[in-house]
Amino acid sequence: MNRIKSHVKKGDHVEVISGNYRGSSGRVLAVFSAKQRVLVEGVRIIKKHLRKSQDNPSGKIAEREGPIHISNVRLLEREKPEKSAKSEKDKKGKHPEGGEGTRK
Repeated sequence: MNRIKSHVKKGDHVEVISGNYRGSSGRVLAVFSAKQRVLVEGVRIIKKHLRKSQDNPSGKIAEREGPIHISNVRLLEREKPEKSAKSEKDKKGKHPEGGEGTRK
């Protein structure tokens, strides 16, 4: 099973460039690479009718995002990776200047 590469990832900021939702933008909530679809925050809001259950005793009409085709979105800005404590620790503590491990 081959992996399909896409130009957007979860968390990226994208703009819709074609289709009914052209011009709208938002953050990518999920990428379905097998179906070539993405969920964009605030784009293609659909109403889903929910049956009565313990969570919803009287039923509910829930609004949520629907998927759009991946070719209809353009990347505006990548998600900035958070600096983790581990990476800062690795940079600081390897070999301090003038400490152990230096040869003369």
